[in-house]
Amino acid sequence: MVKVGAKAPDFTAKAFHQGEFKDVSLSDYDGKWRMVCFYPGDFTFV
Repeated sequence: MVKVGAKAPDFTAKAFHQGEFKDVSLSDYDGKWRMVCFYPGDFTFV
């Protein structure tokens, strides 16, 4: 379980950037500030 203040586990996800989908992982941004946001329901037909 992820807790506030704890290091987030590394993961890989699809991202849409500059007109194409690509795989990005949290470790791609080591040494930089990060903010991860999730939007439930995006790209679904709900």
